[in-house]
This record gives sequence, structure tokens and C-alpha cells, in this order.
Amino acid sequence: MPHTVNVAGLSSTTTQDHLHDFFTFCGKIEKIDFHGSTASIHFEKSSAAKTALMLNGGTLDGAALTVTADKEHEDDHTEDGHPIQQSDKPRAGIAAEYLAKGYILGDTVLKRAIEIDTKQGISKKFLAYLNSVDTTVGSKTLGEGKTISGKATETITAATQQARALDEQKGYSKTATDFFHQYYSKALASPFGARVRDFYTSTSKQVFDIHEEAKRIHAEQTGAAAPAAAPATEAVVEKPAA
Repeated sequence: MPHTVNVAGLSSTTTQDHLHDFFTFCGKIEKIDFHGSTASIHFEKSSAAKTALMLNGGTLDGAALTVTADKEHEDDHTEDGHPIQQSDKPRAGIAAEYLAKGYILGDTVLKRAIEIDTKQGISKKFLAYLNSVDTTVGSKTLGEGKTISGKATETITAATQQARALDEQKGYSKTATDFFHQYYSKALASPFGARVRDFYTSTSKQVFDIHEEAKRIHAEQTGAAAPAAAPATEAVVEKPAA
């Protein structure tokens, strides 16, 4: 059974592909009913639809979107044995992914993401997933039973270099299910790994923290060095025109 949100206020330049690219950050889309200035997005999971509602007031192709639903959507309760999915991530993390891609959400949307995380908490499934990444990377780079987060900062550089070599030798990154599995692996083994872990495991966040995580994700995607912390007033780049 699909879980649907309704989108209004679309720009005349927005295509169905644009809509799909924008809302796929929320979770798996089953189909889109596109009607020009309005559309209905049908998600596989209720939690994805709930994330989409968070985006009310966000910007796509220069137009402020109105995102509504005919019913209330709640988070799904999936078994821990299932693979982690986009809809399992903390909302603040998903918001950071949007910003990293250059989409404009605005502080109201970012505050809404923080409020949802604070109210719902970080899912046990996602916490277990992040812990497993931490343990896997630690075992590969530092020895059996070791975790990256448990090591002192001075060991991080060597661990990161060794992790890169193991990736090349064993194809670890090549077999990862998505970019963010690789991102978490590398991020936890970096000088800012503690901040990354705290961002994804704590509900105590600020809008500034989402912007900072967006910068780290953007740097990883573009192959640039992760920037140092910037003033809270600094804006992220806008999504370039197609």
C-alpha cells in the first residue's frame, strides 16, 4: 500500500524527473502522478512520506513547495535483520544530504527535521547499523574487536590510510550498498569522526550542525578536503541550473 503526499506550487520548469530526484532522498518512491503545477508522490514506506512532509516550504527549481497529506504518516517499525534503508536515517541527516546536493531547504525545514528527531529519537535500527560500521572499519584497520570511535585521535590518520589500502585490495568500498555506507566508514575513521558520530546518534542538534554535516558530505562527494567549521551564518551552495 503506497503512502502519499501531495505537492503544490511546482515551478513551470520542474519535470517529473526533477521531482523524483528531489523526493527520493526521503525513501523509495513507488510512483509519481505528475500534473504540471501539482503532483502526488507515492512512497513505499510511511516513514518516507513523513520525511517528505518535513520538506514543506523547501525549494525546487526556484519555487517554494507546499507538501501536504490527506492522512498522518508515522514511522515504520522494521525488523533489525533488514538492510538499512534511506527512510531509516535520522531526519537531520537526510536534510544534510539535501543541502550537500545544493537544494535549498531553509532554516524552518531544518528545525522541523531536528524536532522530528528529538520527538521520535534515533531508531535502534540505525544506531545498530552505525555501530556495525564502526566495528567493521575498526576491525579492518586497527585489529579484531577494535572500533574507530574507541581509539585516540592520533591513530586516526594511520587507520584512514590503512582503510583506503584495504578498500583497494579487497574491494570493500566497491561492494558497499550505497555511497553513504562508504561515507560513514570513511567519516568515522577521520579527524572529525567523533563529530560525525555524535551528529547521527544524538538528538541534540542545531541548524548549524546540519550545515556542517552537509559540507562534509559535499566534500566527500566532490573529492575535496573536508572544510573546517565555518560561521553559522555561512550559506551552502545553491543547486546549479540544469
